[in-house]
Amino acid sequence: MNWYSILTVIVTLFFAGMAAMLRTAIDSTSITLIEEKADNGSKSAMRLVKIIRKPAPAVNALVFVQLALTVLATILATETLVVETQRGFSVFWVVILLTFVGYIFIGVAPATLGRQHAEKITLLLARPIALLGQIFSPLTTVLIFIGNAITPGKGFRQGPFASTSHLRDLLDIAEADQVIEDDEAQMLHSVFDLGETHVREVMVPRTEMVWIEKDKTLRQAVSLALRSGYSRIPVIGEDGDDVVGVVYLKDLIKRTFEHRDAENAERVDSLMRPPYFVPDSKLVDELLKEMQGARVHLAIAVDEYGGTAGIITIEDIIEEIVGEISDEFDSDAPEVVQLSEDSYRVSSRMNIDDFANLIELKLTSDDEEAVDTVAGLMALKLERVAIPGSAIVIAGWRLTAESGVGRRNRVATVLAEREIPVEAETAEDQ
Repeated sequence: MNWYSILTVIVTLFFAGMAAMLRTAIDSTSITLIEEKADNGSKSAMRLVKIIRKPAPAVNALVFVQLALTVLATILATETLVVETQRGFSVFWVVILLTFVGYIFIGVAPATLGRQHAEKITLLLARPIALLGQIFSPLTTVLIFIGNAITPGKGFRQGPFASTSHLRDLLDIAEADQVIEDDEAQMLHSVFDLGETHVREVMVPRTEMVWIEKDKTLRQAVSLALRSGYSRIPVIGEDGDDVVGVVYLKDLIKRTFEHRDAENAERVDSLMRPPYFVPDSKLVDELLKEMQGARVHLAIAVDEYGGTAGIITIEDIIEEIVGEISDEFDSDAPEVVQLSEDSYRVSSRMNIDDFANLIELKLTSDDEEAVDTVAGLMALKLERVAIPGSAIVIAGWRLTAESGVGRRNRVATVLAEREIPVEAETAEDQ
């Protein structure tokens, strides 16, 4: 038996275990403690802070090294025990042996040490960790690109190995031990989710956008802002895909207050600000940083074809963390309230089939396929989202959108009134 080969296998397994230990240690290291050491002048801590804040290069390199060394150890052990020995061990038993050895010395032991002494290990080996990340970064980047390309669904740009999963585990433990409240834990989980959430999942879709044409007067713009409850309104040119700017209510009020004749003499495009466009595939956490840096509160989301997909505001992103921001006067209204024999107040989200049965309305097949709610029916007939005061007449019934609720000022209820009472219809028939 070649003892040199056996020694090589042991050394290879040792360094594979080291890579596994370092990976666990990075995941388990508290950045708060390391930042304190860095503030006190520790160069190793300064280097480690950079690694923890952007762990992907180092973690990807350690995963690659661990896997490469494990494969190398398997090949060397097989060659030594099966090929070189005269007795000739069975390949099956070599694989079984290496599986147990690998589980102990590459799996359990390194992970345990990495968690027990995370700060000590990472501080001591911060320089080699950073060096490994620099050396293997080009190779792992290419391999991750290939892996993402052949994997169904959207891959991870920096690889799937570095993540916030360990922080999520700590949150779950803290919540289970009642260290933090359920709503606090949910809020923190929502912060992590921002890095995996796309603009299209958060934005106000195009079908719910309130916009104004560029040739409308300032007076009309002020009226729309007051009726809709929005302080920033997209301005369009030829159609909804041609967003040419954003008009601010504060600019409208200031201009019309200082120049009384401007409200009817000037058009919206004279006061609008440039629009801020973003792809609807952009990650929300990245967009939040951009909007804060650019001091922009509203962005126009565009789809892959360049069409308007919707709008997103900083408030929309904040709601992803803290939940729906409601008005203090909001209340949960019943779905249907009968005001008289010929009038009802219904929820805007009431199912269109239930509403049709309520007022004995016969819907066309196109209407049934196109919408699901009363609000959807109004938007279909208006060809734009309904705002408080919007009204349509359909089959002898007048539907009026009532005051909106919440920060987005969505229409909560719709007043349905019969335009021709039953008695009048009977008299006319006679």
